Amino acid sequence: MKEFRRIVDQHRHRVYTFAFYSLGSHEEAEDVTQEVLIRLWQNWTKLDRRRLPAWLSRVTRNACVDRARQRRAYSLRVVAGGLGGEMSDGVSVEPSPEAQAETKELREHIRRALTKIEEPYRSIMILREIQEMKYEEIAGALDLPLNTVKSYLHRGRRMLRDQLKETLSYDRA
Repeated sequence: MKEFRRIVDQHRHRVYTFAFYSLGSHEEAEDVTQEVLIRLWQNWTKLDRRRLPAWLSRVTRNACVDRARQRRAYSLRVVAGGLGGEMSDGVSVEPSPEAQAETKELREHIRRALTKIEEPYRSIMILREIQEMKYEEIAGALDLPLNTVKSYLHRGRRMLRDQLKETLSYDRA
């Protein structure tokens, strides 16, 4: 039990961060984190501890993809049901000191831009740029060849750059 607690304390933030950047909502990120930790507990005796970070990344990514599918299906039901309009993702921006405002705004632009990037590019970008995982770890976590990870990362960076250019030029117009 002590080892499980240590592992949870060690990896909880990484799971949450990935989920937040994938889904863009604190509440959904917390739900996904809880789901992943429950799956960790359920599979605890079967897991190879050396491959645990890769396993957690893969399970987190899959949970985020499932959550995004559920969100889209719900959105379609709501729109089809006649409620129409856009749904809020529930993320509120708290007022912050002026010195932190620009950093917070840039993070928000990056988060929004990441949500517009298709899979697997988004997951690879999050794992590399936000979670600072090594290429080999990403390849293991997503079960992709190393050169594919490098190629997708290059394309994902280009997509992110294009999204940010579009977003930032739109905001200034």
